[in-house]
Amino acid sequence: MSITHTSTTEPALNLGAATNREILAFLSTVPPVDEVGASERVALFKSRSIKADAKMAALLLAVQMMDLTTLQGDDTPGKVRQMAAKGIRPDPSDPTVPPVAALCVYPSLVPTAVEAVANTSIKVASVATYFPSGQVPLDGKITEVENVVAAGADEVDMVINRGAFLRGDYRAMCEEIVAIKKACGPAHLKVILETGELGNLDNVRRASVLSIACGADFIKTSTGKISEAATLPVTLVMLETIREHFANTGQHIGMKPAGGIRSAKEAISYLVMINETLGPQWLSPDLFRFGVSSLLNDVLMQIRYLKTGHYQGADYFTKD
Repeated sequence: MSITHTSTTEPALNLGAATNREILAFLSTVPPVDEVGASERVALFKSRSIKADAKMAALLLAVQMMDLTTLQGDDTPGKVRQMAAKGIRPDPSDPTVPPVAALCVYPSLVPTAVEAVANTSIKVASVATYFPSGQVPLDGKITEVENVVAAGADEVDMVINRGAFLRGDYRAMCEEIVAIKKACGPAHLKVILETGELGNLDNVRRASVLSIACGADFIKTSTGKISEAATLPVTLVMLETIREHFANTGQHIGMKPAGGIRSAKEAISYLVMINETLGPQWLSPDLFRFGVSSLLNDVLMQIRYLKTGHYQGADYFTKD
C-alpha cells in the first residue's frame, strides 16, 4: 500500500509565523509523558513471541525499510557504489531478499548515489543543514538543501536547532523547519531531533509535535553521531505523537529511528511496537525506516538461518 504524504510548503499550524509566546501556549496543551508507563509498554513489546513464518516476514520487511547509510569522513564514490550494489541485492545468492528503501549519504555524494541506484526502487536520501551539528546560519542550510535536491535527492534528513529548542526559542526552531521544508520542494523532509541531547521524554514529545506541525514528512530520532541514539522508549513517544496527529488531522507522518540498532531481534521489537501503536498501515517503507549501517548483515544472517537451519560466518556477507 502506497501512502502519499501531505506535501505543502506551509506548516499544519502555521507555527513558522507564530510568536514565541504563541508557540509556548500551544506547547502547554501537550500532555506530559508517563515515563514509567512507556518503559512498561516497551518491556511488553520486547517480550512478544514471534513464530517462524511471521519472523521471516518481519525480517524481509525490515530489509525493505532500511535506509542503508554511510556518513563517515572517509566516504568515497567507490564506497557509495559498493553500498548501492548491496542495497539493490542484499544477498546475491537469494533473490527473494528485497532491496532496501534508500541510500543515505553526505551531500557531496548524492550524484554518485543517484547514478548508482538509477532504474531501481531505491531512493536517495541526503543529510543536510550542516549535519550533525546544524551550527551555521539558516541561509547556509537552505543553500545546502537546495543543492542536494537539485542533485537528485528524493529525501532530505535535516537536524533541528537543538540550541534554540533547549533555550526555549521555539520560534527560531520552527522558522528553520518551515524554511527547509520549502527548500525541499518535491523531496520528502525527515526532521532529526537528536533525542539524546534533548534531556527527557517530555522534550522529545514537544520537539516531535513542533516538527510535525512545521511540515515534517518524517520525524527521526538521531544523527547516529552521539552515544545515545535510537531507543525503544524514545521511539514509542514519537510514535504516539504521530498517532495523535493522525487522529486529529488524518495526515500520515513517517518515523525513522536511527543509530544503535544492530540486531535483527531489536528490529523485530520495533516492528511489533509500530504495529501495536500505529497499526499495520505503518508497516511500510513509505511510513517507517530504519537508519542503519550495520543492521543489515545481522538480518541477512537470521534470514539464512531460518531458511537453512545454519548460521553463516560473520564474514559471509560483505561489510560496509
